Amino acid sequence: MTTLASGTDTLTRDALTVLQPGFTGTTAPDWLLRRLGEGLASVGLFGRNIASPGQLAALTARLRAERDDVLVAVDEEGGDVTRLEVRSGSSFPGNHALGAVDDVELTHQVAHELGRRLAACGVNLNWAPSADVNSDPRNPVIGVRSFGPDTDLAARHTAAYVTGLQSAGVAACTKHFPGHGDTAVDSHHALPRIDVSAEVLAERELTPFRAAIAAGTRAVMSAHILVPALDPERPATLSRRILTGLLRGELGYDGLIVTDGMEMRAIAGTYGIERGSVLALAAGADAICVGGGLADDATVLRLRDALVAAVRTGDLPEERLADAADRVRALARWASPVARVPEDTRFSEIGLHAARRALTVTVAEGVGSPETFKPLTEPPYVAALTPVANIAVGDETPWGVAAELVHLLPGTVTGSFSTDDGTKGESAGRAALQAAGSRRIVAVVRDEHRHPWMASALDVVLAARPDTIVVEMGVPQATPRGVLHIATHGAARVCGRAAAEVIAGVTGIAGA
Repeated sequence: MTTLASGTDTLTRDALTVLQPGFTGTTAPDWLLRRLGEGLASVGLFGRNIASPGQLAALTARLRAERDDVLVAVDEEGGDVTRLEVRSGSSFPGNHALGAVDDVELTHQVAHELGRRLAACGVNLNWAPSADVNSDPRNPVIGVRSFGPDTDLAARHTAAYVTGLQSAGVAACTKHFPGHGDTAVDSHHALPRIDVSAEVLAERELTPFRAAIAAGTRAVMSAHILVPALDPERPATLSRRILTGLLRGELGYDGLIVTDGMEMRAIAGTYGIERGSVLALAAGADAICVGGGLADDATVLRLRDALVAAVRTGDLPEERLADAADRVRALARWASPVARVPEDTRFSEIGLHAARRALTVTVAEGVGSPETFKPLTEPPYVAALTPVANIAVGDETPWGVAAELVHLLPGTVTGSFSTDDGTKGESAGRAALQAAGSRRIVAVVRDEHRHPWMASALDVVLAARPDTIVVEMGVPQATPRGVLHIATHGAARVCGRAAAEVIAGVTGIAGA
């Protein structure tokens, strides 16, 4: 293990140890390497840091040359939220697709293969899976990141994901405790509030976390949400009642507690990241995640100094900071060296296999059955009715079916349509019709039920062209419509490919 820089006192080292910062660029900056030498124990990676598996492996090797037990974390859920394949789309469907299949062995295999690929690149901590029960269909930030609205289903698949990921030597970080599913607000922008009883929380939100703890999850991520039944004053990330009383005490969890990104407005906009970080550690968190939007040495130093000052003023007990740092080091020992699990060719295409199984295909009355639907033989026009992406997903990652249809039906043309008016989408529908001309239309939507303009645009398209094929790549809450309706339960690249195969008749619908 690399020796820490001389002259760095224990308190300062511990303050650095509990931080999980990010950085910009695809190579490690000098300041980051210097802080690793002084006690920093974790680094968070995002899409901006990853260009290819080879580049990522070289980056993590450089970090380990400075500190061989460094925790290298990434937000790689698969599905809509991918950093490893941020510019191409994920090779794995997300949680909602896995929940739709409801085969826990498949979920285990998908998580294992995803973990194997992360480990091969030198990543040993994954901020996943999402154990949230998506009980509010309006949820703008969880949605297809959840295994579904059923508590027991979410629990068994959370456990399978944790064991699958960790069998590849990558620590799982189950999130967002105590549950972010019953919210209609995105905590990236504001502070969500869950107004249900403690009994409902215990039976619904907490059940998947109990399953994750029983499965041995090495880390749990807190949510920036206010849950008055548990703590009417402090959001979960800053609540001693929730992190220490509930998670540690009642649920018996003894692993690492990581905060969600402290730069998110739910915390930064109310408490500020320095005070928020002090309060989080005092509440029982062990690692402060920061770097999604703030990724520089100045931020790291501000937080380090804020923690040191808080100990010296008595706002943060020194033993609490030391305990948090010890938990970080304990996880680093478990995760180091990075496991090198041999590739199993049986599972190299497990993501596409899972995406195919996750499809739900519905045909219009009078058309026949899914098995007798006549696939397209001529290149269509793909009209993507495009909502604003939430911050967790980001707008870098491509989605839809057009890229896959181009391969199967060369000459396929596509266009993206949206509207600045959140309630009226007729203009977007008319624009799509005009752009399509005489071509067969494939309309692609994402959470139609949450976007009235999208439903209106689809109304216009279907009224003029009832032979339109509709692909829903979000949570399929709206009534299926179109001559053929394909619900993919997510917008990963493999979900688009699975839908394109059905449209072009490459695979039989019955086998999906």
